[in-house]
Amino acid sequence: MVMFHRPGNLVDFEDAYNAFLALVEQMPNIRRRQVVDILGSPSGVARYYRILEVYFDDQQTMRNALKSQEGQLAGAALGRFRPGSVEMLFADVYEEEGGQTPTQTQGETESNGSA
Repeated sequence: MVMFHRPGNLVDFEDAYNAFLALVEQMPNIRRRQVVDILGSPSGVARYYRILEVYFDDQQTMRNALKSQEGQLAGAALGRFRPGSVEMLFADVYEEEGGQTPTQTQGETESNGSA
């Protein structure tokens, strides 16, 4: 996950971002990528402007992609961004179906003894 802080100059940012993205897309074994444009936050202006999520089958595949020539070139392209304006995180993603956490009915709660 690559998180970009709100840029001072949007034109320069978009130029650097598009060059970076073109290199990322050449990295081996990417399952999918997702771009998130940040609209704001509950307190107003958000700290982040854009988040790029790049998905791999597992951590080893990700490490190999980052170590590849294409991954090294993409990493070097991050140098075009203002110092301190980019953060990277590695994360596992867990997806669930639906949008609600299942709840127990009153009868199920009483019969299995849980609160």
